[in-house]
Amino acid sequence: MTEWTPYTARASAWFLGLRDAICAEFEAIEREAGSNAAFQYDPWQREAVEGDGGETATTESGGGTRGLMKGKVFEKVGVNISTVRGGLAKDFAATINGASAEQNAFSATGISLVAHMANPHVPAVHMNTRFLTTTKAWFGGGADLNPPLPYDEDTAEFHAAFKAACDAHGADYYDRFKAWADEYFYIPHRKVHRGVGGIFYDHLECADVAAWEANFAFTKAVGEAFLAVFPKLVRRRMGMAFTPADKLQQLEWRGRYAEFNLVYDRGTLFGLKTGGNIDAILMSLPPEAVWT
Repeated sequence: MTEWTPYTARASAWFLGLRDAICAEFEAIEREAGSNAAFQYDPWQREAVEGDGGETATTESGGGTRGLMKGKVFEKVGVNISTVRGGLAKDFAATINGASAEQNAFSATGISLVAHMANPHVPAVHMNTRFLTTTKAWFGGGADLNPPLPYDEDTAEFHAAFKAACDAHGADYYDRFKAWADEYFYIPHRKVHRGVGGIFYDHLECADVAAWEANFAFTKAVGEAFLAVFPKLVRRRMGMAFTPADKLQQLEWRGRYAEFNLVYDRGTLFGLKTGGNIDAILMSLPPEAVWT
């Protein structure tokens, strides 16, 4: 794992730059709407967990920064950065690529974003990209759009942005990763998809430095595609009038979003199992939801 440390640092630095660019764009949207809302940043330190060999939390175990904004357009948006390392609990290690009870060391760095919007015509969205190491090293991530009131134009533009990013790096990437998103972002007990999809990829493995560079380039393209397309959708819809019925539909769909993230989402489980910041992990939950 130590041979990947410089590459973890490179990925972490890029994720931080992406965080800053996204947050600046979201704050600009708030100003356009007449709001002075801004992100509040709270640093956190990773706490020791089962699997760390009795270690206490130190700078060696890493941590991250929770970024949160509540505004006029973005009712609640979190953009989190983390870079952590340690040991996985033995029963959990077996579920992670390249790890086992005997070889449970890991490192992880990534950016995670979830935006819940005030206007139900503006789609909620999720995006994350990450680089992990165990006895293997790999990238994962993706983005998916979650509109309470879907518009075909928005869905098509969102998918087109990620298709362009995929096509530049792998001829089969878009078809594979779109299908993976459709499968992953599905709520079995509701028999519905969480939204209108996007892309999802995981275990994009780095057998050598050349593979790392190629996978990192693709992961950067995913982040850049998100930054290019989602603010356009927000600006297109944020001034639209909406009815109480529209708002109710939004709150009901938020309930389904919460169900998915608490029951099925692998990232939520990974964060909780590896000593992540609980508030940062659960920032994906909406500020308000209803179950009827």
